[in-house]
Amino acid sequence: MRKFNVSVNGKSYSVEVEEVGGAITPVAAPAPAVKEAAPAPAANKAAAASAPAGGTPVKSPMPGVVRKLVVAEGTAVKAGQPIVVLEAMKMENDIVASADGVVSYAVAVGDSVETDTVLAYVK
Repeated sequence: MRKFNVSVNGKSYSVEVEEVGGAITPVAAPAPAVKEAAPAPAANKAAAASAPAGGTPVKSPMPGVVRKLVVAEGTAVKAGQPIVVLEAMKMENDIVASADGVVSYAVAVGDSVETDTVLAYVK
């Protein structure tokens, strides 16, 4: 018998383990799985590429799905006015214009977005 002290969740235990013949065979730990980053959806790439240069970007504060574009493309808006409805964790969140200007969307309804994805530009 061999005695060991084992700590589990901060509590210490004294255990006895019986050796059962044979030589000990070392076992290599499994290699960690490598996860590849998922490519960005094509719709987001195309929308970002067609987005106008300049203007104030309105970014997603969280990952979610675009459920509604509140105002039409090219509409003049005031700072603080809702322009996109983003669903995240079963809740709908109004995303507001960050400045006064004209809205140009970089996403479409149904697009999945990550945190800091540009949703629209206001210029």
